[in-house]
Amino acid sequence: MTELVDAEPKSDAAPLDAHSLTWRWFGDNRMFLIGPRPAVLQNMLAELGQGVLDHSVFFSDTAERLRRTIPPIFNTVYGSEQDNAGTRVRDFHTDIKGDMPDGSRYHALSPETYFWAHATFVEQVLYFADTFVKRLTYAEREQIYAESKTWYRRYGVSDRILPADYAEFVQYWDRMMESVVVPHKTALYGVGYVTKGFPKPKAVSPLVWKLVAPVFNPVAAFLTTGGLPPKAREMLGLPWTERQERRYQRFAAFWRSRPVNAIWDRLPMSLRYSKFAQAAYAREGVTP
Repeated sequence: MTELVDAEPKSDAAPLDAHSLTWRWFGDNRMFLIGPRPAVLQNMLAELGQGVLDHSVFFSDTAERLRRTIPPIFNTVYGSEQDNAGTRVRDFHTDIKGDMPDGSRYHALSPETYFWAHATFVEQVLYFADTFVKRLTYAEREQIYAESKTWYRRYGVSDRILPADYAEFVQYWDRMMESVVVPHKTALYGVGYVTKGFPKPKAVSPLVWKLVAPVFNPVAAFLTTGGLPPKAREMLGLPWTERQERRYQRFAAFWRSRPVNAIWDRLPMSLRYSKFAQAAYAREGVTP
């Protein structure tokens, strides 16, 4: 079920470096505006959701799961071609395997499963930039996808499932959303706070959370639900009205506006970008 290969760039992909669109937007701190879109969509693939259910601390300590997961992903994107975390990320998943409820087997390194996780990150960049930064041209979409092929190959997992170009990626994405993903219990848990309220983080005192939660929970619900594809929102049973959709679109348009972008682009790198992106750009001597 696993197919490992040498992690190396190929001529059908675009460079993933300081001049790439992926670098420009993947580590942009405005990414928080899309909510947990990629994580929720990942867990809607039954095999991936089952792997999280069987092997992860996602349910008992969500913050710890994020702390372990986020740095290696960023260091795969923002590493160099010779020095990145790709194969280490792959090797974290070697023992994530087991049985599905129907008796079939799953393995995290199955190309079909592993690529879906990657695809949600690629779509994350596309959705974020087009929704909260600027309307993307088709050429920019093609470039981001070509860069993502370099990104995926850094993991050293078989690329036989890799769509050839952006058009094929869109077809793949639509097929997955229409007929493959399901409302797996892991995904349902991940969005449960939309209706039940976000659980108190372990590092926050009960008193502080009591004061913060009434403000934080509605905002988190708005960003989480609004940031999901309508099909996923429907499958997960998340409440969303036409009025909320109009509010979300106005909210997104505000962030895309020229004045807001002009202000954002003049802020210090420490505010605009994650620490991983900051370090990478500094290493390359480039300011986006």
